[in-house]
Amino acid sequence: MENHIDLEGVSGTAPKRWNENLGGENSWTMFKVISEFVEGFEVMNKTGPCVSIFGSARTKPDHPYYKQASAIASCLVKEGYGVITGGGPGIMEAGNKGASEAGGASIGLNIDLPFETSSNPWVDKDKDINFRYFFVRKVMFVKYAQAFIGCPGGFGTLDELFEVLTLIQTGKITKVPVILVGSDYWGGLRDWIQQTMLEKNNSISPLDMDLIPIVDEPEEVLKIIHDFYAGEGGGFLAPNFKL
Repeated sequence: MENHIDLEGVSGTAPKRWNENLGGENSWTMFKVISEFVEGFEVMNKTGPCVSIFGSARTKPDHPYYKQASAIASCLVKEGYGVITGGGPGIMEAGNKGASEAGGASIGLNIDLPFETSSNPWVDKDKDINFRYFFVRKVMFVKYAQAFIGCPGGFGTLDELFEVLTLIQTGKITKVPVILVGSDYWGGLRDWIQQTMLEKNNSISPLDMDLIPIVDEPEEVLKIIHDFYAGEGGGFLAPNFKL
């Protein structure tokens, strides 16, 4: 039997109200937001072109995904890029470690979370930025990255990945490479996007599938980035958008 809500006789009610008086709280919050933008811009404007690496905070140092992310970061530094991560443990730590050991810029955009209270030790001290607000942190991830690497991760990784894809799809940022690392991890997601979003529901364009290549080796990551900037990227490196 279908559930049915009977609205007959229901009259209008007074508008809902907050349980407490917010006063000037929201106005003062803007100053906190602005201060985070200022600090982020001051640090990142002094750092050269980078690549953002996303991935799980739960990945242990002995896991193949950790070692893979570290190797990718090392390769990126040897190509002249700095590495941006979320500054925490797991894949983020691996990315910073690979960058630091290879002698490159190692940036950590740390967020205040219960299980991530401080940046990992491989973040450069002068490039260790702490954020209260996710949306400010995301601007720093996106604005200064010439490519995005999606290593295996959880909800946070998916959030960052799909935000970047949406910004590229809608033309809000420059089109740059977005590369998923780990066919065993990402293959099922890409199949679902292809079969359910594209073929069954026509929710995306066929060309959007080109935005999410999947690779398994650090050398493949480098090749995609190199080919992009040698081809349609035109070798031009610049922040992805201006505010």
